[in-house]
Amino acid sequence: MITAMHNRSDDPPSKLSSRRDLKRFPPPVRRDMGKALYAAQRDETDPAAKPMRGFEMAKKTKTIAHEEGSGNVFADLGLPHPEQELLKARLTLQIYRIIKARRVTQTQAGEILGIRQPQVSLLMRNRSGNVSVERLMDFLTALGHDVEVRVTPTPRSNRARPVR
Repeated sequence: MITAMHNRSDDPPSKLSSRRDLKRFPPPVRRDMGKALYAAQRDETDPAAKPMRGFEMAKKTKTIAHEEGSGNVFADLGLPHPEQELLKARLTLQIYRIIKARRVTQTQAGEILGIRQPQVSLLMRNRSGNVSVERLMDFLTALGHDVEVRVTPTPRSNRARPVR
């Protein structure tokens, strides 16, 4: 679900759309927003989020009309390969949790993962970039976790139909 807070009163709610507005951004920005929204949907804070000084929560907020999402924020934002993006976000968030729980430095984490500290820093900020799903799975294995891949049939209503 994508909701928006709106403090201006001159735009009617029917003219506002967070999803439409977000889709106007370039793909890298939408990808970053998608990762932040994915973390928020899990009641977590995006690892890259930083508090802004000087801004207090508005005393009054107005919830405007919203649309139900598809369950994949990356698809909702119109990104290519949304399933892959969602999987990468899940894996990256899990890597972040494990490293934080172990209380190791980024340099130590890099030694465990076989990468340099700057790459660990990117992972810790949920910026997996060009890291493949397979490589993220390898990182989880290096951190002592098993990765399980399940294949299940698609529900009847979502099955691909032949093109005529």
